[in-house]
Amino acid sequence: MSTLAHTMMTAARSADSGLASPGELDRYPYAEAPAVDRVGIPAWDGGDSELGRVGRRAAGSRGRGLHGQLVQQLGQMIVSGDLGADRPLVPEEIGQRFEVSRTVVRESLRVLEAKGLVSARPNVGTRVRPVSDWNLLDPDIIEWRAFGPQRDDQRRELSELRWTIEPLAARLAAGHGREDVQQRLADMVEIMGHAMAQGDALTFSRADSEFHSLLIQVAGNRMLEHLSGIVSSALQVSGGPVTGCDRPNEASLAHHGRIRDALAAGDGAAAEAAMRQLLTVHPEVERVVPAPREH
Repeated sequence: MSTLAHTMMTAARSADSGLASPGELDRYPYAEAPAVDRVGIPAWDGGDSELGRVGRRAAGSRGRGLHGQLVQQLGQMIVSGDLGADRPLVPEEIGQRFEVSRTVVRESLRVLEAKGLVSARPNVGTRVRPVSDWNLLDPDIIEWRAFGPQRDDQRRELSELRWTIEPLAARLAAGHGREDVQQRLADMVEIMGHAMAQGDALTFSRADSEFHSLLIQVAGNRMLEHLSGIVSSALQVSGGPVTGCDRPNEASLAHHGRIRDALAAGDGAAAEAAMRQLLTVHPEVERVVPAPREH
């Protein structure tokens, strides 16, 4: 096994905390919701308060860090509809229910605002925004939707989006014959083969994700490159329509190998056709993308 393969077999996935610097935080105060907005807000610690229950669960688990936990919990609740559009979010109440400092609350709300999930305005406070305002291409929102009530729609949309992006990227990437890129793609296929032999689905998934992201990045189209994170997120979401990327098996490995070979040969048409074959859903599940085109 190569050194690179061994490294990927043992490496742990890191996460971006997205923390704001203290100076930046001070320049971005979140206004408290006015007193009139507090009237009629359900008590979060009541018997039917899902947010209160989530808050108590999060308090007992610090593995993600307070900031990461709060972003995750509030984000999931907004995306799932537990916190509906225009719902006021009062920082003091959030801090009390989740047992975190006001600084952690502000940082978390800042991240959620950047994703389009909440807005903060003077004299209005922080409120949940409607779905039409969300950044639906944000990797976190993709994940939250994929494991929430919208899971079926999210996975279908991801499959359709990948069908649009990746065949074109494969065709374009065939015109970029850099040896370092070709070697890296070959390394990923090797790692996938080792992982499959050892029954290591996690490593297979990581190598698969890097293979597809690298292919998009070398396509020579900056707008496509900007979408590489979406493909990575799609590959991490399981349970939807099953494509050749969702099952570590010989057929999936062979499809990736054919894409690699076509890219190395500079054959854009063959690379596109191989990618379409890889992305075609299996016949035992509902078909959400068309069959590969004949060339």
